[in-house]
Amino acid sequence: MKEPTMALSRILWSALAVGASILLTTHYLNTRALAQSSNARSTTAGNPITGEGLPNPASIVTRNWGQLPAGRKWGTTAGIDIDPTDGNVWAYERCGAGTAGGGPVDCDNTPLDPIFKFDRRTGAVLANFGKGVMVTPHGIAVDRQGNVWVTDFAGNKNGTKGHQVHKFSPKGEKLMSLGVAGKPGNADGQFNQPNAVVVGPDGSIYVADGHDAQGMITAKAVAEGISRGATSRISKFSPDGKFIKSWGQIGVRHGEFRTPHALKFDSQGRLWVADRGNHRIEIFDQNGTYLESRYMFSRPSGIFIKGETVYVIDSESGPYNHPNWRDGVRIGPVGEDRVTGFIPPFDREDRVYQGTMGEGVAVDADGNVYAAEGPNSISQAGGAFTKYSLRR
Repeated sequence: MKEPTMALSRILWSALAVGASILLTTHYLNTRALAQSSNARSTTAGNPITGEGLPNPASIVTRNWGQLPAGRKWGTTAGIDIDPTDGNVWAYERCGAGTAGGGPVDCDNTPLDPIFKFDRRTGAVLANFGKGVMVTPHGIAVDRQGNVWVTDFAGNKNGTKGHQVHKFSPKGEKLMSLGVAGKPGNADGQFNQPNAVVVGPDGSIYVADGHDAQGMITAKAVAEGISRGATSRISKFSPDGKFIKSWGQIGVRHGEFRTPHALKFDSQGRLWVADRGNHRIEIFDQNGTYLESRYMFSRPSGIFIKGETVYVIDSESGPYNHPNWRDGVRIGPVGEDRVTGFIPPFDREDRVYQGTMGEGVAVDADGNVYAAEGPNSISQAGGAFTKYSLRR
């Protein structure tokens, strides 16, 4: 009886060994496949800091886009938007000024029409107005009716213009002004360097106010800024221009800002704020309740939302204020803090590896991307606007 028992035992051990070998081989193959899949995902994800490995959806670059009237020179800008009624491009330039305000040239002492409407296909000028109203335009937005809103974030020497938000009809008639002309301040309904404006789903008006705080990089500097009346806040007005509320101050906590530089609403009616000095985007409901943040879009100067895709432009990152992060347009899903595409910047020697890019961004119905060039990038761009077209 021993031999059959031993034979059976050997058979069982052989079967177990074969089974174990199969299990180990299967585990190895599955692990290897998982690793390869993970590596593939990592490769396609790319690097959101440098932009390496991320696809560029609009790689055809047209510098100096848009036609400038004869005898004029392009000035800097920070604002650009798409007209929801016809899909064309609204923007402004600062009357030939090479600075973002405070220089020898502005729209007060050089009274030209700063606001332009361009044909999105040809760059031809369809409208041009706004002369004599502003000092240094900064933010621009077009509401659902095609009205054009512009912030004027600097004052003139006489204290009679600036620190206001103006609403124009599509033909250039001034319809409304918010704030106190030439008088910066932090009282309700008053502005101190208004950066951006947007009209909400119900017609309420939202203004991002306060530009200086991005340079306040210590707690002491923040405290000093607040004590002298500097602002970083969002103010809300009724559709007819009556002040409703403000929220936010200079700081680093959620609901605080260091230069809220741009505003946009998403399809859910949430307000996106480019909190440039804090290197993040803050998202709020329409009453100013903080909802969530985005951190992967670098140091945001401008925001545009098309459907469920967000485009964020970084014009400011440099070796000493935001090392390693490359300027450019980062693209990603509205619902995630994730970058899926990248439009690279122009080279600029003093920015080393980080380059330089515009401040404002807009995207037309075909997916072409437009950048509004500020003082950091206008020389490299060759003009106030750059168009990045899809390769077909």
